[in-house]
Amino acid sequence: MPPPRTTPRRGKALRHRLAELRGPDVPAKALDARGLAALAANPGCSRRALLDGAGVNKAALASALGAPAAFGQSQFALTRGNAFETRVKADGGAVLLRLVREQLDPAAPPPERTYAPDLTAPGPEGRTARTALALREAVAAGGWTLLDHPMLALDVAGSPAFLEPDAVVVHPDGAWTVVEIKSFPMLDGSADPAKVGAAARQAAVYVLALEEVAGRLDPAPTVHHRILLVCPKDFSNLPAACAVDVRKQRAVTARQLSRLTRIEEIADALPAGTCFSPDLPAEQLTAAVEAVPATYAPECLAACELAFHCRDRSRGAGAVTSLGRSTRAELGGLATVEDVLAAARGEAGDPDDPVVAALRRAAALRVEALEGAACR
Repeated sequence: MPPPRTTPRRGKALRHRLAELRGPDVPAKALDARGLAALAANPGCSRRALLDGAGVNKAALASALGAPAAFGQSQFALTRGNAFETRVKADGGAVLLRLVREQLDPAAPPPERTYAPDLTAPGPEGRTARTALALREAVAAGGWTLLDHPMLALDVAGSPAFLEPDAVVVHPDGAWTVVEIKSFPMLDGSADPAKVGAAARQAAVYVLALEEVAGRLDPAPTVHHRILLVCPKDFSNLPAACAVDVRKQRAVTARQLSRLTRIEEIADALPAGTCFSPDLPAEQLTAAVEAVPATYAPECLAACELAFHCRDRSRGAGAVTSLGRSTRAELGGLATVEDVLAAARGEAGDPDDPVVAALRRAAALRVEALEGAACR
């Protein structure tokens, strides 16, 4: 169940508050589907929820804190990906529509013509409204329609996130399909499972946003939970496609987004004058960032620009989360490395606690092993 939408007055106040958090004259950084999928994978991190919701440039913030992030696509990969996407959508998307029909809707009539409406409009709100209108018109018209880089909106912790999928296709029966175009190769009909999984999580965000648009129409069109993934075939620049079922990713993302603390609640708990502008002194920025609770895990290193800063703080505090979520889950109520070591040494902890008992047994076995090795 999506959170209730904010009233216009409350929404205006929230936007003003988030602008204050970014800093004067600092433009908002749009939250894309990749970042939203990463946020949904770590719903307990209030720090990321607030910074992403406020449109803070976390890469610039991390650099100002002295812990710059070193990940992201190379310029070569971006150029290659854009060239491949242009080729896939050439001739009004004729090749792309053929692939959608072959993989997802073979019983539909072949596209005799391609229709790609103009989606230009001022600002993300205007583009979102224009996309919704184009989808409604395409359903009424029937036939095949290609929406190139439509703009969708999704409510995230009480703040709208504007998302831009590569394409959305409207089928002759009025159903909608998300299309993801990636530059990694599809070798012998299959691609890297890790990269396909990341694409599926990203596409699941688009499916959720499309479902919100469909829910405002009567009758509501079907939003397919099988998306089309288009990649270069082998080592060529020719397109190959496969259908990817994202029902599991969609359900997980929806559940995780529903667990996010609303952004205004996080902002209200901050000290007065808190600001994340990268132009501020490092000491002031550090205090501002530390005022927002974070939930660090090693997986953050591949998904969040502030991961190195949060890792240093987590290690400095001796938090067991820095060892990984699975380790944290195994240790129950022991939250720090010092607590774990004290329990293993018999200095703290309830002996009837299965976690404490296992730690002490492991410590005893270690002592036996070391004594045995010393006697040889």
